[in-house]
Amino acid sequence: MSDKTVVLTDEAPAPAHTFSQGVRKGGLFQVSGQGPMDPASNQYVGAGDVRLQTRRTLENVKAILTAGGSSVEDVLMFRIYLTTRDDFAAMNEIYGAFIQENVPSGALPSRTTVFVDLPHEIMLVEIDALAVTA
Repeated sequence: MSDKTVVLTDEAPAPAHTFSQGVRKGGLFQVSGQGPMDPASNQYVGAGDVRLQTRRTLENVKAILTAGGSSVEDVLMFRIYLTTRDDFAAMNEIYGAFIQENVPSGALPSRTTVFVDLPHEIMLVEIDALAVTA
């Protein structure tokens, strides 16, 4: 059985609670749920703007993937949590553009989208990812 490796980068927001930004074990790499926080300022961005929040959140996930030796191309599954169905189309537009930019093979990752309450009122979206590593 292989060891578990914690992944941490300054290019994404530091975990606010008792969890790692990402964990690698065997050939799998799980990125914890990320929100629309700017890692440089430690402030949430895009109040009321799910497009801006989705892009920032995906960039945070990407930074952790990169720090762990993976990429968006290596993602098997994204899980997206939205606070309202009303934001689905706008989120999906930004998500689609991000995937097109970052998955040159065209082999789209799996995805689940659910509607939930999130930990901070300003958050309209949270995203986590399961990837493979070399």
